[in-house]
Order: sequence, then C-alpha cells, then structure tokens
Amino acid sequence: MVRIPKSDNPRIVIIGGGFAGIKLVKKLKNLPVQIVLFDRNNYHTFQPLLYQVATAGLEPDSIADPLRKQLEPVKNFFFRMAEVYSVDSSTNSIQTEIGELSYDYLVIATGSKTNYFGNESIMDHAFPLKQIPQALDLRSHILQNFESATISDDEKEKTSRMNIAIVGGGPTGVEVAGALGELKKSILPKDYPELDFKNMNITLLEGTSRLLNGMSESASNRAIKYLKKFDVHVKLNTLVTTYDGHKAHLDNGETIETHTLIWAAGVQGNYPAGLPEESIYKSRLKVDRTNKLIGTENIYAIGDIATMTTDEYPSGHPMLAQVAIQQGRLLAENFKRLLQGKEPKPFEYNDKGSMATIGRNKAVADLPGNIRLGGLIAWLLWMFVHLISIIGFRNKIIVFSNWVWNYFTYDKGTRLIIRRFVPKKLKIKNEAV
Repeated sequence: MVRIPKSDNPRIVIIGGGFAGIKLVKKLKNLPVQIVLFDRNNYHTFQPLLYQVATAGLEPDSIADPLRKQLEPVKNFFFRMAEVYSVDSSTNSIQTEIGELSYDYLVIATGSKTNYFGNESIMDHAFPLKQIPQALDLRSHILQNFESATISDDEKEKTSRMNIAIVGGGPTGVEVAGALGELKKSILPKDYPELDFKNMNITLLEGTSRLLNGMSESASNRAIKYLKKFDVHVKLNTLVTTYDGHKAHLDNGETIETHTLIWAAGVQGNYPAGLPEESIYKSRLKVDRTNKLIGTENIYAIGDIATMTTDEYPSGHPMLAQVAIQQGRLLAENFKRLLQGKEPKPFEYNDKGSMATIGRNKAVADLPGNIRLGGLIAWLLWMFVHLISIIGFRNKIIVFSNWVWNYFTYDKGTRLIIRRFVPKKLKIKNEAV
C-alpha cells in the first residue's frame, strides 16, 4: 500500500508530471481535494528543447525542474516517484512499483512514447529522443564517434562515424537536422580540424511527400530550403527498412553508411494496463468532450495520451503542449463544477499556432488568421514563445544566456562527454508509466 495520509476530501490521483499533469495540479490547489501525483522521474522535462541537449546546445538541468519544487505551494498535495503498472476500475485503485493506492478520481496524463512500428532492427540500434537520458546518450555517442574518426585509418569507417541520419520529418526531426547542420557548419570543424567535413552527410528521411505534415505547405517548403542551407540532405517518400547500427537500408534500394540513426518518426500512447478495451483507440485513450475516459465514470485522460474526436478534429487534437495545458486547465475547472454539483464544460481547443526552428535565424510559424511566417521573424517568435514557456525562472535565465552566448560566439559550450555511451540494444519492453 502506498503511504498517503487518509483524507475526508476526494482523492484525485494523477499519473504523469508533464505539461497536462502540472497544469492540472496547479489549478486544483484551492479545491477541497487530496492530490496525489505519480511520475517515474522527480522532474518535469521541457521536451520541445530536448533536441538542444542532444546537440550540445543546452545542459539537461536547464530544461528540467524538480516536481516537488514546482508544486510545493499546492495544499494537500503528495508526490510519489514510481511507475504505475495497472488500473483496476472495479476497485478504484492503481498498482504501482511501491504498492497499491485507491482513488476517487483518476487522471491519466502519461503522454507518449517512441513508436518503432514493430521494426526490431531499428528498435535495437536507433536513438530515440523522448527523455533526458536518451538525449545525453545521443550527445555522447555523436561526440565519441568524432573522437574515433580522428584516429581511424579507414576512410570508409571515418566517414560512417561522421554521417548522421534522422528519420522523421516532423518538428523534432527538422529541428534536430537543423541543429546538427549548425554544428557541421560552424562548430565541429574548429574542434576537429584534422577531419574533412565535406565528407560528412546529414540526411533527413521522411516517409511522406513533405516535411512538417501538421503545418502548412508554405512551412514545409521553407523548411526544406532552410535545411539545404545547412547542407542537410532531405529525402521525401523514403522509408528505412532495416538498420544494423552501421548501415541503414532504404525502401528505394539505397543504403546509408552511418553509425548514428536518430528515430523521430512517430509516437504512440503510453498508458497503464487494465483499462477497458472500448477506451483504447489507435494506441491512445478515447475520451468524451470533458476528457472522461470512454467506458468509465471517474477516470479521465488529458494531453498526448487522449484522443477526443470532434467535427474539427476527427482524428483527435494534435499532440502539442498547448492542447495538454488547456485540457489540464479545463479539467481542474470541471472538477470544481463537479464538486459543486454543476455540469462540466466541454473542451474547446484554442489553436495558438505551430512553429519549428531550423537553426540560426531560420524558423517557420503558422499562426491563427492564416498568418505564415518564416526566417528571422519566425525564429525570434519561436525563441520568445519557448523561453516564456519554460518552467522555472532560473531555467529561463540559463536558457536565454546560453542562446545569447551561442549566437554571438558561434559556440556551444556543452560538448562534453560526461558519461561515455556504451553501445547496447535499446529495445523497449512493455514500458510501465
């Protein structure tokens, strides 16, 4: 049994300390409820900047903040660092690695995990980019490859260690490719003058006919143009069939010699076992307009894990931070209404736009009102939005100072191999949440 004090107030158990979970907890702080938050880590990760940790632009502590520190002003709040294995709706309880806990209301805000689409070879050898440890592994691996290239007498081996392939043309893939292009153009040649960077190939592979499928055609075309300026090779309508850690085989018969393949091609829902079958839809959890899980009376899902179909969003809302934040805010309001005996309000998404950066002075933005921006203006807007969205004043200062330093010095000071990455199978098995 999880050690949580008994309370006369209803107990709301929240699984997941991401954007949705944190917003919900903060908005519940004045309600007569007991709040219990579970997360496998004791910190919140600002995932939109995770790629900058992987590409030596930021250190992990600048995009992460302790959950206890963030939520300490909330009354009657308890945090437990533990994985949640399963839900038993018949007994209103969850099973975790530290024991069982009952709930009056359960909120699942567990987000998403990497989707390898059943490809075992990619699962074993590619680098995902969903968590801070994965970003640190990738950074160390890339830098170790360049160190190995400097001492290699085999030109083919040297080139293979320098080459990098990114799979997935969404915002993550585009941003990683742009950041690596910046490294190749301005920074790595100074660190490794004995290497010929004309031989280094950065390749972005996308299985559909364009990049940034969730954004406008204009944004897609601009992204390709900007990536080419950073000497990134873009291959559309191209899939990776197998990857053995050294060679990627493509569905068009081509191969790419590379020791580094970054997988940003898709995600899937990450939820505990035991939920009703009718609530599971394409690896996510199906909810009604109030975020209540289909087939349940007191279980809710918010953020990336939730699929809410509407006329405007027949396949569910986009898996964006703004959706998670807005759903967390409304669910807190609906809990208040529920305690007052009032009807809950339906969720209406306020689309504030989408954006992606492709490197120095280059970004794309689709804003409400059919406004399409690119270049320097979009890049400055991207920086401003992300800076104000980072949790914690200290983190805002650190990130801003790093960006200013990087901009004026053309340098990224975090090219440190703090812990050597030892190649091993990265296979993901039945992840708990």
